[in-house]
Formats: sequence, C-alpha cells, structure tokens
Amino acid sequence: MHILHVVGARPNFMKAAPVLRALAAQSGVRQTLVHTGQHYDRAMSDVFFQELEMPEPDCNLEVGSGSHAQQTAAVLSAFEPVVLERKPDLVLVYGDVNSTVAAALVCSKLGVRVGHVEAGLRSRDRTMPEEINRLLTDQLSDLLFTPSADGDENLLREGVDSSRIHLVGNVMIDTLVRLLPRSEQHRRDDLAAPYILVTLHRPSNVDDLPWLRELLATLADLSRQLTVVFPVHPRTRQRLADMTPHSGSHVRLQLLDPLPYLAFLALQRHAAVVITDSGGIQEETTFLGVPCLTVRENTERPVTIAMGTNQLVGRDIKLLRTAANDVLNRRSETSASESLMPCQVPLWDGRAAERIAKILLRAGPA
Repeated sequence: MHILHVVGARPNFMKAAPVLRALAAQSGVRQTLVHTGQHYDRAMSDVFFQELEMPEPDCNLEVGSGSHAQQTAAVLSAFEPVVLERKPDLVLVYGDVNSTVAAALVCSKLGVRVGHVEAGLRSRDRTMPEEINRLLTDQLSDLLFTPSADGDENLLREGVDSSRIHLVGNVMIDTLVRLLPRSEQHRRDDLAAPYILVTLHRPSNVDDLPWLRELLATLADLSRQLTVVFPVHPRTRQRLADMTPHSGSHVRLQLLDPLPYLAFLALQRHAAVVITDSGGIQEETTFLGVPCLTVRENTERPVTIAMGTNQLVGRDIKLLRTAANDVLNRRSETSASESLMPCQVPLWDGRAAERIAKILLRAGPA
C-alpha cells in the first residue's frame, strides 16, 4: 500500500511525524512525503524536520508565499504531476492550511482517496481562511480522522456518512508526549519560571497596527509583574517594523526570533500563562495544564474551553488584562504543581497515530 503525505507548514510537520512513524512500523506500507513549501523559511523548516526526526521530503514543491488564491493555485498546479507520477493508493493531508485543501482537490479530481488528519474542527467563522479549508477538505475526503468528539458531531451535522468518520485523538499530542522529556534539555538558563509566554500571527490581529500597539503596551505593563517572552512570527515582526516607536518598551518584555519546536515546548511547559491566537497552542496548553488566553472571538477547538484551561478574550484589551491578572493572582495562591492538571480529553494519550495506521491498513489499497 502506497501512502503519500502532504505537509506545507510547521503545524503539519508535528501532525505528520507520528503518523509517518506509526506506518513505518507496519509491513507492506510504502510512504512518500511531499512538502509543498507553503512555509518558505527553509532554515526553520529544516530544524523542525530534524527535531521531529522526520525523513527528508521526497519532493518539495517550493510554492512559497503569496495570497491565499495564489498559494492554493500554485499547490494545485505543482501537486497534480506528483500524484500522476507517484500513483499513491491514498493521500493523507493534515490540518487546515492552503496546501491541505489544494491537495485534497487535486486528489478528488484524479479519483485518488484522501484521508484528512484533524478533521471536523469548526470555528463557525467563515471570515477565517482556515475555516473554508476545513469545510472543503472534509467534504472531499474519504477518511476523516477527528481529534475529539465535537469533530464527529460537526461532520454528522454536515451530512458526512458516519462510516467515513474515525475518532482517533490528537496526533499533535502524540508528538508532544514523545518529545516533552527531551524539551527539558532546551530550557533557557537565563529565564526562570514563572513568566508569561506570547505568540501572535493571525492577520486579523497583527495587521491592525493601532490594536497591536495597544497590545504591546499591555504586555509591557504585565511585564512589571512577570517577564513576558514573545517569540515573534515573521509577519508580526514586519508589522512591528511598520509601527512608529511605541511607549510600551520594557526590559522584561523580551521579543525573540521564532523558536524551534523543542525550545518552544520547554517555554510552554513552564509558563504561568500563555497568550496566543494559535489553534495548536490551545491544544498543547490544555494537555500541559497551562492556562491559555486566546486572542480570538471564537475557536475551532472548543474542547479546550470545556476543559477549563483556555479562555477566549477576543480583541478586548481590557478583558485580556483582567484575565491575565486573574490567572496570575490564582497562581500566586497555589503552588505551581497544584495549578497543573492532567489532560482529561479522551484519546489525547499519545497513540492517535497508531489508531490511524490501523484504520489505513484495514482500508487497504484502492
């Protein structure tokens, strides 16, 4: 059985790595790894592949940056010849990036089966490009691997046949479980816990310069209580460069370059609170039991809200400030170990990829 994996951005790497490993342990399975090059920072991509111990891609389409339409079109054009040449029995796509929907569309047109890993997630906000990618990919896919029960419910509500839906758990958590012990070797000697960890990259946040300036001022204020560590996404870095000098600068507000996976995982594990607009970080903090404040009006990962680790604060700076202070005050009243709670999300146990491999083997070649 020949399975072709499509990855395009760093979150895809973390999801694909355990599936590649689980399938490699099975006999009679041949695998091809295609990197679309949607994430075009070669240095950071290479580091992620090394840390995740992923094989070198068999093919890199090098589509690079561009508008959503340009990037999707580039993947469509470059990926079709690969499928025609390689003739996979099934193509696995991951997450909700442009590469995912483009690859699924190519395969649908060519009559090649598609499996979607991380299917069924919904924010119900169609202004998010990722939401459009999720909706379309799930309709095009033959096998839908969901990370949590709400994904199954969403798909059934949309008319997807239950025989196509498989609740397997969260493959990103597989990677976290495997590499969490090793991440301790990447703790910064110059940064003592507790601290506040920040990540922001969504255009709806970072492209609004007045709001971004106000957020930085708030982070500077919070840094008077605890050090604030902010690895800055390239898009966010560019927006900061576009801003006039702001008055929120403070010695304990640390703006860093983007970090490799293990270094960032170490930061997450020991943070007092994480402020983010990332979907994957909402999941990782839930598993780690670290409080998360999500700077979005909605989330496609409501299980993180239900578990009590994640709170949506939207773009309300006042609410963000209040929520952050509430978390820090609660933390000061308990020990760090008491504030952490074991993950209680069903099937977030580090074995989702094994379940996917078994389902794929049962499905067999076309």
